[in-house]
Amino acid sequence: MAGMLMIQGTSSDSGKSTLVGALCRIAARSGLRVAPFKPQNMSLNSAVTVDGGEIGRAQAWQALAAGIAAEVDMNPVLLKPNSEIGAQVIVHGRSTGNLDARAYHRYKPIARQAVLESFARLQAKTDLVLIEGAGSPAEINLREGDIANMGFATAVDCPVVLVADIDRGGVFAQILGTLACLAEDERALVKGVIINKFRGDVSLLQPGIDWIEAQTGKPVLGVVPFIQGLWLDAEDALPKHQGARAAADADPALRVVVPALPRISNHTDFDPLRAHPQVDFRFVRMGDAIPAADLVILPGSKSVQRDLDALRQHGWEPYLRRHLRYGGKLIGICGGLQMLGRELRDPLAIESDVASTPGLGLLDFVTTLEPHKQLVNTSGTLLLGGGVPARGYEIHMGASEGPAFSRPALRLGGGTDERADGAISEDGQILVTYLHGLFDSPDACEALLRWAGVDDAQHVDHDARRLASIDKLADVVAEHVRLDALWEGVA
Repeated sequence: MAGMLMIQGTSSDSGKSTLVGALCRIAARSGLRVAPFKPQNMSLNSAVTVDGGEIGRAQAWQALAAGIAAEVDMNPVLLKPNSEIGAQVIVHGRSTGNLDARAYHRYKPIARQAVLESFARLQAKTDLVLIEGAGSPAEINLREGDIANMGFATAVDCPVVLVADIDRGGVFAQILGTLACLAEDERALVKGVIINKFRGDVSLLQPGIDWIEAQTGKPVLGVVPFIQGLWLDAEDALPKHQGARAAADADPALRVVVPALPRISNHTDFDPLRAHPQVDFRFVRMGDAIPAADLVILPGSKSVQRDLDALRQHGWEPYLRRHLRYGGKLIGICGGLQMLGRELRDPLAIESDVASTPGLGLLDFVTTLEPHKQLVNTSGTLLLGGGVPARGYEIHMGASEGPAFSRPALRLGGGTDERADGAISEDGQILVTYLHGLFDSPDACEALLRWAGVDDAQHVDHDARRLASIDKLADVVAEHVRLDALWEGVA
């Protein structure tokens, strides 16, 4: 059987994803066949796998760090929230329908079996599986039937390392309190602690390290510094920092605004724009003042009708019409595409019990939601500037039809499988597509920036930047974590 190690956190955003990614890279560099694994994830940022399924986006970049293709077994259960108490449940890469929190609790025995099956398959073909927990194992109300943290660790007898975020304060209370909430057999699985996101002189932290080791009997295996300038795909939450140029003094070449929809999905689409040196990028939350922009992008959404209602309630409809009237450019991606048509139909109540909602009516087409979800990685040509290479992935439920699509934005696939995607308005101001990840392609990103008004758009390779971030992360973790102690007893 392959070795295994699980990284759990004292809270969400403590650094579980980044630590697993770093360890995947470190293990792969040493010649091990390593794979990431997250039993249960809750995220609206997802990726399409090589085997045609859907998993959390963090597991996809962790697979990249491990030097392998992402597959559904790396995240067998994915929950995509579509309301305050409900979510679409993805098992082994495919939707099984929507469940509220109580119904999912009853469903957990089935989910648990899926988790164990996936883990067994990964173990059979690797030397090491690096496992990421979810949230915190100290969430007492979620302990019964747990498959995300200690429930999984005890089921497979997996050693655990606890990571705590010192940047948010109270790190010693985090560690002590989390361990106190665990059962005795669960605490026995914890082999040590890593303190993450430290700023300053680590020698000043030593009295605290000595104290926590004495109080808990668990060694502190490392203190990882706060690392600036990493560009890695977010697990779920919107980034804390808007973009590379948001606070710059000089006027940017392009001002880009994206509404932070209540159920925004795959906002990692915009990471290349956030990092671009010529772009002032802003997520604008509902209720905040909407700034002037050169380009507005309507993002993906897990609940298009509800998010369209939110846009209308917060003044975005007249803003968009005024933006276009004064010559601004507008892009709609996936759910954003669907909002821009004449009508959104949901006859099977897939997203809501509203059978039909008027769209913004800026393009002539109608969208009908369907139970089949399109899941595909694809490439082709963006039909701007004479045509440039483009690639990305599709994750959507629904078909859009109408005269607007007679002017496609892209040609995807090849040969007999070639097909049109999206549309460009007659006046050239609006572009819509179902393709996520469009800005990741350097040529496509450059062409879109030129279309939006940047004559001297720079060619920036976001994939290379992501790989450089993974290597930087791995180097820092290797330097500041006692890897000999970490790996001891794992294989």
